[in-house]
Amino acid sequence: MVGRLIYLIGPSGSGKDSLLDAARDTLTRSGCHIVRRVITRSAEAVGEAAQAVSVEQFETLREQGAFALSWQANGLHYGIPKEIDQWLLEGHHVLVNGSRAHLSQAQLRYPNLLAVLLTVDQQVLRQRLVARGRESIPEIEARLERNASFAVEVLAGNPSVFLLDNSGDLQQTVQTLIQHIEHPPVPA
Repeated sequence: MVGRLIYLIGPSGSGKDSLLDAARDTLTRSGCHIVRRVITRSAEAVGEAAQAVSVEQFETLREQGAFALSWQANGLHYGIPKEIDQWLLEGHHVLVNGSRAHLSQAQLRYPNLLAVLLTVDQQVLRQRLVARGRESIPEIEARLERNASFAVEVLAGNPSVFLLDNSGDLQQTVQTLIQHIEHPPVPA
């Protein structure tokens, strides 16, 4: 049995990193691999626990075929190590922090991919983004507008995307995610 790629997407500030951290132990015990992305940003940058590389290093890795998936977003390069293909062949589920804009390409490569769109109430998201202090208020408002329209576009083109609300208690979100991975609904 081939494993399934679980492709987590969602707006900045929706809590993807927090969700991955909170679900890690339970998912790992069940044999699911949670992937550490390769990103072109400094190791000191605040955010997910990723492997930081320079743009030159990233391009070398990409040219050498080190990535199963790779993309550019927000001025950075992102890569998912090719080891995921072996894990999937061995029957393990693999959870990646993906890119909303790269979803269609990922679905082409992994047809049984489970797309999970982490959503959060716009007001809660606004508060989280302001608290992070990475962007100005106009930048936050522009991001919120883009996020709202993107969610509509993703759902219009992908009716099988699983919506996971992270506006409330993180542990409830974790339990809902784990339940959906372990017992996905049967297509009609």
